[in-house]
This record gives sequence, C-alpha cells and structure tokens, in this order.
Amino acid sequence: MLDPRPFVRGSPFAGTPEVPYPRAVASDEARLPGGTWRAASIPAGVRLELRGDADAVVITYRTACEDPGPRGNGAFEVWAGDSRLATAPAVLGEGSVELPLPAGAEATVYLPERMRPAVLSLTPVGGSLEPAPPRPRWLAYGDSIVEGWVAGSAGSCWPARLGRRLELDVCNLGYAGAARGELPSAEHLAGVAATVISISYGTNCWTTIPHTADLLRAGLEVFLTVVRQGHPHTSIVVTTPIRRPAAEATPNRVGATLGDLRAAMASVVQARIDGGDASLVLVDGETLLDEKLLADGIHPGDDGHAVMADRLEPVMRRACRPGGEETGDHGG
Repeated sequence: MLDPRPFVRGSPFAGTPEVPYPRAVASDEARLPGGTWRAASIPAGVRLELRGDADAVVITYRTACEDPGPRGNGAFEVWAGDSRLATAPAVLGEGSVELPLPAGAEATVYLPERMRPAVLSLTPVGGSLEPAPPRPRWLAYGDSIVEGWVAGSAGSCWPARLGRRLELDVCNLGYAGAARGELPSAEHLAGVAATVISISYGTNCWTTIPHTADLLRAGLEVFLTVVRQGHPHTSIVVTTPIRRPAAEATPNRVGATLGDLRAAMASVVQARIDGGDASLVLVDGETLLDEKLLADGIHPGDDGHAVMADRLEPVMRRACRPGGEETGDHGG
C-alpha cells in the first residue's frame, strides 16, 4: 500500500480536511468571490501520475458528494497520451476501484472531480509503481472553458490534452462561472513556481458581472502587473475569449459587446509586448475554435477541445522553451 501524496499532480496549493485538493489558496476563501471559491473547491484536472510494471492499481478513496456535474456521474479515468484506456465509476463515501494500467508506459489517472474525492491509498497489482517524474509546471488560469466544460471527460479538455502532450504539470485554475481577473487570483499565480502561465478569461466579464471595455482593460493591466511581480521573466500566454455567437455584437447591460472586451484585452497585452515584455504572448481567441464546434453556444465539446489543443500546441511549445525561469514560492 502506497502513500498517494507523491503521485498527486495539478494541485499546487495546500489542502484542508474539507477541500483536500483546492485550486486556489484556501486561506483566501473570504477574499475570493463565492463562485470562484466554489469552483476552486472542485479538483478539476487533479490527477495521479504513475509509472512501473504493475498490471493495475487499486485506489481507495472517499467522496464527499454525489454531484453529476456537466460530465455525468463521477468516474476515475486512466489515460496514456491522448488515449483513454479505462473508466470506473466512483461511489459516494468510501470505496475502492481497480484500474488497469498500460504495459511499460506512464499512466495518468483523473479523479471523479465533481464528487470532491480524497485519495486514501494506492496498491499496485502484479508489479510495482512509483510516481512519474516531476514535470515543469503550467498554471492555466481562466473560466469554464479552461476548467473543461462541456468536455465529455476530465482528460479530454484542452489543458489536460496539452499537459499530457507537452509533459507539463498543468494546474487547472479554470473557474466555471467566475474568473474575471480578480486580484487574489493574480496573487495566487504570482506566489507559485511555474515554467509557463496561461491567462484565458473574458466571457464572464460580458455576462456574469458585466464589464465595460475600460473596466476590463484596467483590471487586466493590474492583474498582469501582480503576476509579473512573482514571475518577472516567465512566459505568459494570454488568449482573448473564443467566439460566443450571442455575445459578439450584443451589448451587455453596461454597453460592451464581447467583441469590445476582446479588443480591450488584446490592446493591453499588445501594449506590454510593444513596451518590451518579450515573454508575453497574445493569442486571438477567435482563431482557436470554429463556432460549429460549440456544444451549447458557449463551450466547446470534445471535438472543440481537441481543436483548441491542436491550435495552441505550437504556441505553448514555444513558450516552454528550454531554460524557462521558475519563480515564486510553492504554495503547498
């Protein structure tokens, strides 16, 4: 029986008994918008990475709730590269599950995230297991499109696909229904060591808490300033919002269309690049996804997440150039 903690990836912040794998600093719960903390309490993208010659692994676990979420009932998933090899449903409360492992290859096991799981132990079957080697860390900040709505599985959203493909420890800091560039989130990014950071928000600035273009512009300026305090030379990839047909030319209640907000976001980033920030990259979100791949008019389905991963892969590969600086303090 193995201690699962060395196998856990995608969880850079210290946990609590109630939230073992938070995706934000738990002590900042009172400083965060309620929706952000609720989303951060769900361990989206948290996973086990392991290698060895075992035929299978038995995972004992405890879940806290039975929330089906956008992807249906909770399940463990085993992935090797871009292939999902097996799934097994989780139960409410304490349970165990045996998952087959690929012969001679590293495996990634995603958790039944919406059920708020805690992994209690790992037991190899027919061989031995050890944690996969540490990977360079990628902090992926954003909204529901980063978190993975409405991908069919935890391992099929675009950050998970790219994390496996590029051998990065992706920490999914996508907060569904939230992520509007709040300063506590910028402080969290600034305080955690990283090789690369991505920032991908904006759609919730059109609808959930409506922003004007000037408000978004000012917020992003300060957000980037705070992140740069912890990461003065780290590559930061900023993607403007993907297309949302109903919002592109429709003013929100304070008069801004999503097109206006996208342009404001791009103007801030481009001005910083022109001002000498050579480690900042701007990606036009309109180029990342065709509207026909939106599953619900807002979020990409599995095919859309695959296309986003493919189109962002060369950008992220360049951003993860050898010798990238790791800065900031580990948060947990």
